[in-house]
Amino acid sequence: MSTASSESTASSESTASTESTASTESTASTESTASSESTASSESTASSESTASSESTASTEAGAATSAADREPVIVWGRRTAFGRRGGALSRITADRLLAPVLSAVVTDLGLDPADLDDVIIGNATGGGGNLARLALLEAGFPVAVPGLTVDRQCGSGLEAILLACRLVAAGAGGLYLAGGVESCSTAPLRAHRMTSAPGAPDFFDRVRFAPDSVGDPDMGVAAENVATHFGIGRERQDAFAARSHRLAVAAHGSGAFEAEIVGIVGSDASGAPVTTDDGPRPKLDAALLRRFPPAFRPGGTVTAGNSCADADGAVVVLVTSRARAREFQAGGAFEAGTDSPGFLAFVDAVPAGIDPNLLGAGGGAAAGSLLTRTGVPADGLARVEVVEAFAAQVLASLDLIGVPEDRANRQGGALALGHPFGASGALLVLRLLAQARTDGVEGAHALAMVSIAGGLGLAALFRWEGSSD
Repeated sequence: MSTASSESTASSESTASTESTASTESTASTESTASSESTASSESTASSESTASSESTASTEAGAATSAADREPVIVWGRRTAFGRRGGALSRITADRLLAPVLSAVVTDLGLDPADLDDVIIGNATGGGGNLARLALLEAGFPVAVPGLTVDRQCGSGLEAILLACRLVAAGAGGLYLAGGVESCSTAPLRAHRMTSAPGAPDFFDRVRFAPDSVGDPDMGVAAENVATHFGIGRERQDAFAARSHRLAVAAHGSGAFEAEIVGIVGSDASGAPVTTDDGPRPKLDAALLRRFPPAFRPGGTVTAGNSCADADGAVVVLVTSRARAREFQAGGAFEAGTDSPGFLAFVDAVPAGIDPNLLGAGGGAAAGSLLTRTGVPADGLARVEVVEAFAAQVLASLDLIGVPEDRANRQGGALALGHPFGASGALLVLRLLAQARTDGVEGAHALAMVSIAGGLGLAALFRWEGSSD
């Protein structure tokens, strides 16, 4: 091969090699660019999707928070009958007929259509069975589509009914409930065990059993003596508290504090006049007179008829709804008439408790102590405290357990003066808290309701006063 030919060949190979290299580099560059663009696009897409997901999550959480706030349970209104002593002014009125006009009054006051109610939940302790809530709402003329539920936690039944309604509202199960309690001690049916052998008369008994004998199941008065001894609550202190209850209840009546809440019911006398005044408070009952009462349940004891409550007849109903629905009521001015404030009680939390049945009167204090610990609300931060006053000894023991001075509780008197319709008394605690807060409530202030219950139980509920639903 000639030199020229060799050079030409070399030049051609060199050129081909150079072009090949350039082509390869160009291809690599193109692929690299495409890969980079693809990666950037993927990262951009992922970032967008991540941002959208975050925004969606935040929006969902915000929506859930708003929904939960709208569903916060509140008590906006309530009414009751006067309380009559057993055998007294309301003694011929059965429980369903005590309750029916109060149910009607609440819906009428607020301009409600009863058909909009999700349920009517009522506490009762000594009725003859069946479904008293349903019977009473039909007596009141409510549509047959409105259901009814009767609950029994003995002396805590009325409060338990209200708490159940609050829980249902919070869960989103409904938004409009009538809840409360009723008792007619005067017309409660007699109780008897069915005989297992014939012939023979029925085996009548005065009260049901709440605990086995192996644990202890004392009568209520004996249990109050046990509490007084165990917690060192003396006779003088019990009598002073009972006298205070009558004094405050008489003053509340005199000032008209109960007028707006009482639904007049034609009573047992021949006049046909509606009963509008509690017949329990005694203007002249003082500590000196109470000292003359003998022990009622144990020789040498400290619990007497004077520092114990009287069985009574009566009904209490409140409206439990959601914060969102309360705004609608406030906008329409539905519950401003006759009050100094259109606010309401917001439900915070509630706790039941079990204790030794022999010391059943301290159950309310045990439940309240657990509730305050769980919510972090100190006892000295409670603006109002309402307790069922079955016996002065048990009220004082429960107050001592949570560190609340007795002069801060039951500022309008309690069951020692008004009487104790078992199924309704727990509901009255809530109505008293609402009524007092409407008059002089402090925004955001906490209020406590507590009750000791037969069988060694206690129930306590915490509420917060709010003057606006916003």
